[in-house]
Amino acid sequence: MTTAARPRCIALAGPTASGKSAASLALARHWPVEIVSVDSALVYRGMDIGTAKPTPAEQAQVPHHLIDLIEPTEAYSAAAFVRDATRLVDQIAARGRTAVLVGGTLLYFKALLVGLDDMPTADASVRDAIEARAREQGWPALHAELARVDPVSAARLFPNDAQRIQRALEVHAVSGRPLSAWQSGRTHNPHSPLLPQHLISLEPQDRAWLHQRIAQRFDLMLATGLIDEVRALRARGDLHADLPSMRCVGYRQTWEALDLADPLDAATLTDLRERGIAATRQLAKRQLTWLRSMPERRQVACDAPDALAQVLSIAHEWLGPPPSHP
Repeated sequence: MTTAARPRCIALAGPTASGKSAASLALARHWPVEIVSVDSALVYRGMDIGTAKPTPAEQAQVPHHLIDLIEPTEAYSAAAFVRDATRLVDQIAARGRTAVLVGGTLLYFKALLVGLDDMPTADASVRDAIEARAREQGWPALHAELARVDPVSAARLFPNDAQRIQRALEVHAVSGRPLSAWQSGRTHNPHSPLLPQHLISLEPQDRAWLHQRIAQRFDLMLATGLIDEVRALRARGDLHADLPSMRCVGYRQTWEALDLADPLDAATLTDLRERGIAATRQLAKRQLTWLRSMPERRQVACDAPDALAQVLSIAHEWLGPPPSHP
């Protein structure tokens, strides 16, 4: 395959615990690629265990991008991701390599595929007021409020999905229009570097297989220091439970557990494990829903014995034969 015919990037998406990282490293062993993270949690420094961040050894095997960008006090948006990913695809292509966009933040993938809405920017004062009401009333109460002003958005969000409920209420407060009305005006982004026909999606045939993997991974996080990691984040003194970083799955549940007891007693630890696994399963369910809205994806059953071989076969189809020395 000529350089001109080879795509500048391919994408590897899927729910949490579906094997995306292992597949991306396998691609790097065969082709000259660089990995661009499509994960809204991996951008935060100091959040390694609960995000399943690639280890230093894994990052040494192949260049990784969009990891450890910002402090947990800061925010990172889909617009920032599109800007950074587009720049990186150009730079990687200029080096004669292929960008592999890997992750499970499907909003970021959607932003690349169909573009971004020209909706209102964040308003700190409005956001602070929403967070204050959430602390008093709880996020389910604000979800009920969202259902009155934007039933379309409310119907696709869980009552405790704080970050998205907050954004939907903020957009409505600032613009007077529901978030769903802004989103309905999306059009395809002609400048997107991600071509729809170059998206591989890892999806399980048996949901129980994925649930087992999620439980095993959360247990491994607990065993390798998730609680100590969150304890250290709390000790910084500049973080709180309503920050987007601390709402990440696993971190929110651990933060709440440490609010109840520190050190954790057996009952609190058991509850943390159950709630962390349940929240991760809910995240995976949302990710699979997003993926089903992308008809252009090439599906690979991640629970199939030959899943990795299928990914490599598709990559061979798109990228051509692996060079002798990637």
